Amino acid sequence: MAEYLSPGVYVEEFDSGPVPMEGVSTSTAGFIGMAERGDVQGQPVLITNFSEFLRNFGGYLSQNEYGDYRYLAYGVEHFFINGGSRCYVMRVAPEDAKCSVSKKCSNVVQFTAKNPGMWGNGIRVSVYPSSKAKTPILEVVGEKSYRVKSNAGFNPGDIVRFVDGDTVITNKVVTAQDNIIEFENAFEEDVVDKNLLPKKFIITCEIDVEVKYSDTIETYEKVSFNIQAPNYIEKKMIKSDLVQTKYIGKIEPSMEDEVAVEGILTPFAMFGKEESESVTISLESGSNGSVSSMAASDFMGKDLGPGKRSGLQAFVDNDQVSIMAIPGIVDPNVQLALVAHCENLKSRFAILDVPREEKKVPDVLAHRDMFDTQYAAMYHPWLEVFDPLDKRTIAVPPSASMAGIYSRSDLSRGVHKAPANEVVRACTGLDCQYSTGEQDILNPKGVNLIRSFTGRGIRVWGARTCSSNGLWKYINVRRLFIFLEESIKRNTDWVVFEPNDEMLWARVNRTIELFLSTVWRSGALAGTTASDAFFVNIGRSTMTQDDIDNGRLICVIGVAPVKPAEFVIFRITQKTAESGE
Repeated sequence: MAEYLSPGVYVEEFDSGPVPMEGVSTSTAGFIGMAERGDVQGQPVLITNFSEFLRNFGGYLSQNEYGDYRYLAYGVEHFFINGGSRCYVMRVAPEDAKCSVSKKCSNVVQFTAKNPGMWGNGIRVSVYPSSKAKTPILEVVGEKSYRVKSNAGFNPGDIVRFVDGDTVITNKVVTAQDNIIEFENAFEEDVVDKNLLPKKFIITCEIDVEVKYSDTIETYEKVSFNIQAPNYIEKKMIKSDLVQTKYIGKIEPSMEDEVAVEGILTPFAMFGKEESESVTISLESGSNGSVSSMAASDFMGKDLGPGKRSGLQAFVDNDQVSIMAIPGIVDPNVQLALVAHCENLKSRFAILDVPREEKKVPDVLAHRDMFDTQYAAMYHPWLEVFDPLDKRTIAVPPSASMAGIYSRSDLSRGVHKAPANEVVRACTGLDCQYSTGEQDILNPKGVNLIRSFTGRGIRVWGARTCSSNGLWKYINVRRLFIFLEESIKRNTDWVVFEPNDEMLWARVNRTIELFLSTVWRSGALAGTTASDAFFVNIGRSTMTQDDIDNGRLICVIGVAPVKPAEFVIFRITQKTAESGE
């Protein structure tokens, strides 16, 4: 309660009406697979177009090197071609894949490719001498202390050079405050210059670093090996997408003589170069690893804690993805792990491929019978598409293309529309053709076929889940409930810790009713009236006193989903003329 301590008029605001609810996205996909480059641990990367995928993960993979693990790039491309708008991608790689590292030379910093693969061998790091601060010395104020015109930019630990024509002396800053700089060593030369246009200066010694890979160039200006400075090389380059930088802090034996003569070595001299030169460092020893060593566990991933999850485990903390696929990976262990992932989270739907070589109906059914889930659908056969890498037609798994069709159907019609009778774009043919008789066997079992129709192109001709439960046999029904459940869950966080009383129940009831009314008007729910389409009950009929005492607010919601017109039946009879007419 507010406090009223003096006479007056007080205006107070309070919430009593329904809280607006916004439906969650159902068109964001998640993909896992092998790629040329990209992080193999951490968070999946958001991709909004195929060009962005190429920049982050590289291009198409060759059949000779990657075999059946090459389909991620093709899948993401055809996801966007078929109407997908955004997806999250997680790369996997063999355990023996290695990161490229900088060659051994007389430098004290090591550059390592950001992630494993031979791609890192193409990285070049160029280093140039640089300086962030420059000032003349105005007065000697102590054995090693000097008054300067400005100590701005000079930090304790910085390496500096005193320059007077051809005379160059290296030193190190101990303290820098109030235009007084104390150095590690005293200057024996005359370093004072009070002229209006001074010729003697103290200059900080830094380097500029340029990292190049293909068309990508990263530039880091005025970086230092001074760990106390804000421009310390590891701090400045931590956001690099190409390399990881580590200051080793040691110098090679070949430089010991130079150190003994000069006393203090500048950052650029640590690369074994004069201050007027530049140095280019190549990375080497990167490896894609042995593809033959890939196992189901590589795709399932490992949970090593936040920021270190891999494979499928990396999607555990992602709450944006609603469609999942691992294009071309038909290992039952991987597919069952993907299905379990979707069933546990209950917020996403899996799309499964059938092995390409399994074309006979009994073989397809044998693979299908390993699954019984309402959170997955299976598609066959594989699609023939043009391969930009080999300049020929190849067969690719349909799962990623179907994810794009899901997204396209959701955006154009809504999640309640079955993602079927839709054209598969950029598909020139099918790896095999199935007849109507063969589909009569596969369709009731939950295998969705993609078929070619004369004059109508190649279309998705099935909309069933892999479930044996008749209530959940349609993809759009399961995905509609995922949409409703997630929307209600994410938009009712405001209820938590509110007083569990009649006022709260009324607000929650009205909030959900308004949302479901909107869903019903969009055509997602069956019924000629709102009361036919859904109901919302909350109150003493859904909660006992024990529930209330234990902080449980229970709301019972029922909805009537629309079912697809899977079988269109026209019954025709012969009309005969009657006598007398």
